Amino acid sequence: MEEINTRLRLTTLQDNYISAIDNDKLEEWAAFFTEDGFYEIVSKENVEQGLPAPVIHCDSARMIRDRVLSLRNANIYERPSYRHFLSGMQWQPCEDGWTMTTNYLVVNTVQDGSTSIYQAGRYIDHVVNTPDGLRFRKKRCVFDTLRVQTLLAYPI
Repeated sequence: MEEINTRLRLTTLQDNYISAIDNDKLEEWAAFFTEDGFYEIVSKENVEQGLPAPVIHCDSARMIRDRVLSLRNANIYERPSYRHFLSGMQWQPCEDGWTMTTNYLVVNTVQDGSTSIYQAGRYIDHVVNTPDGLRFRKKRCVFDTLRVQTLLAYPI
């Protein structure tokens, strides 16, 4: 029963995280991380070659909140219309929580109405219990595609 409860809690965290992004509730996005939370988007190619060159890197919830402020007030871009699809979640307990991997596919619909695959990859997460519930201490988005199709402004 404990295993089922843990899976449900981890799935709920991941689903709520995705819902905040897909429904343009970015102000809620940072709340899914611990204050020392780490968020990164990096190519599979760089990971395999040991190259520390992420497309986006935030090493605290403060940086994540700043990213949202920048998206809302400073950046000029066509707002994406993302829909995430998740599969294959695997998890295991670790010393202070859980490690978890989840496959993702992100499609983007642009203003002319056409929809295309924007990115495919996997999340590599470290999840911990906090007084406010489960939070990501680390979320690494490792994308499989060789390039980012358009400006990557929004989180994955």
